[in-house]
This record gives sequence, structure tokens and C-alpha cells, in this order.
Amino acid sequence: MMTRTTRCLAASLLSFGLFAMGLPACGDDVEGDAPDAGEDTGGRGGSSAGGKGGSGGAGGKGGSASTDEDAGVGAELDSKAADLRVALNLLLGEHLIFAAKATGAALGGRTSEYEAYGELLNKNGTDLGAAVRAAFNAEAETEFNRIWSAHNGYFVDYTTGVASDDAAKKDKAVKDLTETYVPEFRDFLNGATGLPKDTLEELITEHVLQTKAIVDAQAEEKWEDAYKAIKTAYDHMAMLADPLAAAIAEKQASKFPGDGETKAVDFRVALNRLLQEHLYVATFATAAGLGGRSDELSAAGDALNANGTAIGNAIGDLYNQEAETEFNRIWSAHNGYFVDYTTGVATDDSAKKDKAVKDLTETYVPEFADFLNDATGLPENTLSDLIEEHVVQTKAVVDAQGADSPDWGDVAEADRKAAQHMQMLGDPLATAIVGKVPGKF
Repeated sequence: MMTRTTRCLAASLLSFGLFAMGLPACGDDVEGDAPDAGEDTGGRGGSSAGGKGGSGGAGGKGGSASTDEDAGVGAELDSKAADLRVALNLLLGEHLIFAAKATGAALGGRTSEYEAYGELLNKNGTDLGAAVRAAFNAEAETEFNRIWSAHNGYFVDYTTGVASDDAAKKDKAVKDLTETYVPEFRDFLNGATGLPKDTLEELITEHVLQTKAIVDAQAEEKWEDAYKAIKTAYDHMAMLADPLAAAIAEKQASKFPGDGETKAVDFRVALNRLLQEHLYVATFATAAGLGGRSDELSAAGDALNANGTAIGNAIGDLYNQEAETEFNRIWSAHNGYFVDYTTGVATDDSAKKDKAVKDLTETYVPEFADFLNDATGLPENTLSDLIEEHVVQTKAVVDAQGADSPDWGDVAEADRKAAQHMQMLGDPLATAIVGKVPGKF
């Protein structure tokens, strides 16, 4: 029998339109050396995922053929320098997301969830340390790990102080962050990269303040403020990742050849960041919905809408309004199918779940694969496999979140796996789009 809680949740999910306008996430982890692990940004300080105007491909309109002159446009897109930039963006973006998921769970009294995302935060730090080692040496990795681990601990202290309303503990944590972590990390990065100390100090301090703002908003359950703060802090990570990647590539040119700062690489980074953001904000929303936290669900859904709008606008800018409209039609339908599936999980309605899975796999997957094939020229069967894997892996996160007694370790691992798979869609799409409309880059 449906309880009052599940009835309210079902109504909330259906009326809200949980997944409105965000690009799909995908599934498998990506193997490879740490510095090539893949990330995205909005360009140095935030480039958008598209240019202005555009012809070709999507929507069946036009399509300028590539010329020999265009052949080199995307030549640097997959360089080691570009890979490094993508990797740092994704790892630092992931760090921010895991921190926000952990603090939100801790402040909400969801201990198992907090511990699971705290463990992912540690794994992310280990991956960042491995990237430092690959770029420099083991000594640098050890020093990075010491500073980074301490910084995570200071934020645990701050969150504990907020939760317990302990002003002294909060003040001590802020002092540790600003007077110990900031100068130590500034000096470490200055020595490693040669970037100016004042620039680094400003960027690191801003990260501290923005993360603190997330914790403060979460504690007060001001969810609109919390998700706006998460977005601001997530975008700011690109402002740290981009100059670091450029400086490392210049300092270690033999390890990271190529130009990682072209317009084509800006686009690759931006697209991957948008896709990573989509997946993690979607799972913020499903966790809130399945946990009966309707106010948080609403705010997370708004954040998901904004992410999807950015992707749709990029499509319109790169191709045309017809392409943007068709994307929005397909994606809006997909949104509804995932709302149906999440509602089915919440209400234990097998028929509703089965219908949603059928709609996702037999309607959304082929329609979206056909759209992307037309827009990019990528093989339709390859696209179908990638999109279906996204559906399967996002479904796995929802299933794990909606279990009677969720194993949050499994939830967190499924969450990360689904987000990391996004790059397996983002990278080939970026390469194909740059090849299809080289004049934009």
C-alpha cells in the first residue's frame, strides 16, 4: 500500500518534472594514467560550450563540408596537454561535488551516506595525488597529499562545528583553512608551477569561502542558496584547474605536448564539465526525492534545469534554432521517463518502472542516437550503446538510492561510475562536433 509519504513524493516528482533539461549521463569508468583521466571546464575562467550561429548537421539543415584547411582545426583536441586540462577540471569538479554531498548528508544526520561520500572524497584526493606524481615526482605527491588531506580535515571540523553550533570550533576551522591551508597550498603550487603567489592565494581562498557558503546554506536548509553555491563553487574549480594545467604543461612540456588552450579544447572541456555536472546534480535530485526532502528536490531540480538550458543553448549556437528545439523535445521526453521511473521506485510500482524503462530504451535512446548521428556523423550504433549505458547506469544509482535499506557505499560508487562515463560521451562528441563545424573553432 502507498503511504502518505510516498503519495506526496510521487506527486512531487510528477508535478515538478525532476530531470528537466539536463544532458544525459553515461556509465563506465575510464581507464588510463592519472593525468589523462579527463575533465572539463568552461575555458580559461569559463568558456561556453558553443559559438555563435552555425550550420550543418543537427536538424537536417545544411552542413558545410570540411576542407583541407579545416583538417588541422581539431588537431590539438586530444593532445596530452588537452588531456591534462580535462583531467584536472573533472577531478577538481568531482572534489567539490563529493564534498557537498558529504557535508549535506552529515548536516542532515545521514551518517552512512556521509561516510560513503567521505570515502569517495578520499579516493578523489588519491587520484589527484597520483596526477601530481605523474606530472612531477613522488615527493611532490607526498607533500600534496599532506596538504590536501589536512584541508579536507579542516572542512570536517567546520561542518562539525556548524552541526553542533560550536562557534569556537567553526572559528578554529576557518583559521586553519585560511592561515594554514591557503598559504601552504599556495606555496606548494607556486613551487610546482611557477604561477604567481598572489593569484594562487586569491583562487584558493575563494574556494575555501565558496565551500564554506555551501555548508552554511545546507545547515540552514536554504536549498536554493545551497545549490546556487554549489554551482558557483563548481564553476570556480575551472578557474583553478585551467591555469594549473597550462602552467604544468608549459613546465613539463615533454610530458604534456600540444596546445591545451585552443578554442576546440575550450569546447571539449566545457562539454565534459556540463555533462559531469548534469549527472551529479541529477543524483542530488533523486536522492532528495527518494529521501522525502521535497524542498531540496525542488532546488536541485532548478539547478538541473539550468544545466540543461546551457546545453540546449550550446546546441543552438553551434548549429541552429531547429537543432536546439529538436534536442529540447527529445530531452524533455527523456526527463519525463526518468521522473516516471523514480516515481515507480518511490511507490514500489513495478508496472510504472517497466514502462519507464521501455520508454527510455525504445523511444529515447534511438531518437537521441539519431539526432546526434545527424549532428555529428558519429555511428548510430556507437551512440546508441553510449546513451543506453547512460540510462542503465543512471537507473542503477536510482535503484540503489531507493532500496529499502540503501547501501550508501554502493550508491556512491554507482554515482561516480555513472559520472565518469559521461566523458565517454563527451569526448567523442566534442571531437566530432569540432570536425563538423570547424569554422566555430
